[in-house]
Amino acid sequence: MTQQAKAGLFSIPVIVAALGYFVDIYDLLLFSIIRLKSLRGLGLSEAMCDTEGKFIIGIQMYGLLLGGILWGVLGDKKGRLSVLFGSIVLYSVANIANGFAQTVNQYALARFIAGIGLAGELGAGITLVSELVSKENRGKATSIVAGIGLLGAVAAYFVAHSFDWLAAPDGSAVGRWAADIVATSYDWRICYFIGGGLGLLLLLLRVSVFESGMYKSMKSSTAQKGNFLMFFTNAKRFKKYFLAILVGLPTWYVIGVLITFSKEFGERFGFADPVDPGKGVMLAYVAISIGDFLIGFVSHWLRSRKKALYIFYAITIISIVLFFMQEGGTANGMYAVCVLMGFATGFWAMFVTMAAEHFGTNLRATAATTIPNMVRGSLPLILLLFNKLQPSFSYLNAAAITGVVVMAVSLAAVILTEETFGKDLDFMED
Repeated sequence: MTQQAKAGLFSIPVIVAALGYFVDIYDLLLFSIIRLKSLRGLGLSEAMCDTEGKFIIGIQMYGLLLGGILWGVLGDKKGRLSVLFGSIVLYSVANIANGFAQTVNQYALARFIAGIGLAGELGAGITLVSELVSKENRGKATSIVAGIGLLGAVAAYFVAHSFDWLAAPDGSAVGRWAADIVATSYDWRICYFIGGGLGLLLLLLRVSVFESGMYKSMKSSTAQKGNFLMFFTNAKRFKKYFLAILVGLPTWYVIGVLITFSKEFGERFGFADPVDPGKGVMLAYVAISIGDFLIGFVSHWLRSRKKALYIFYAITIISIVLFFMQEGGTANGMYAVCVLMGFATGFWAMFVTMAAEHFGTNLRATAATTIPNMVRGSLPLILLLFNKLQPSFSYLNAAAITGVVVMAVSLAAVILTEETFGKDLDFMED
């Protein structure tokens, strides 16, 4: 029996990969949650919080794009574990440094470096789990990784608001201490310190994880390993790679545009109460976690990755339509829609699993790491389209048109994508 067949759904590699993704998501979504608080703490006006917020999140995504290529190549050349160790060290140190930022440029630089580090976590974890778990349980195992990991966004939200809750008007020592931190705007910095500390603690668990048997067998092969350019030298391989990227676009349109800027959307819908985008992100990720957990079992029941995606795409379209029907609504209504949109886009684990299943062992880590980060890196392009449409259309119409474009492109990509359910992964690209 191979090492892959021995690994169960709740084996150490699966749990450690899930915890790694938990810390990854905590750090990745932290900026969206504390964007307003942190930028106000740097002395920015409300208008600058919007423009500079888009700039910083764009810079972070460019870091993810670069890091995706770096860690993907390293994962196929040096092993899956090298990425799991190296990436977490980089983003942990970068997040600690982020807590000391005093200017927008320093903030953006720290997020860029953190983005590079964050890029390796999910792809390496999904690749390792996909190769260690039997093909019958592969979808369920990767859903467990994503379902647990995505709760990192929930942890980020509660950590970000913990000092507000601790600063109770009871005159206690703890209340006064927390109130002092909130008043001096240090609380958002502590959030980054906690993220960096969690990453460093996770290194201790990584020691117990073993390397993929498929990768060990492939090491002695003469096949090219981790050659990123191989995705562009073969028409069939390029088609699979390009389509795999397009499949994941709706997630970051929903998270990076509709939910991250839900406060601004709420104002244009005429809400009486302001929307807390951090709360929207937190609620969405609770629902994404549930969706990501369920889609693996739905795929297993239907014996199809694509059929499961069609179901979640349909819910995504419905939820986006409901988002734009909130004229004169309420903040609580916005949070409810965020929950539905989150659940609907809970196909991230399936999307990354399919990316890993499309390619041979000598390119699998490169594919599974670069593809989700290409999607994350597409957010600046989505934001660019959104911004370019605004002079000719209203803020709301520009966002809606952007959504139509994203969903149309992604749906076409799913239709053209190969089915990968039950695919034997013990092969190599030549």
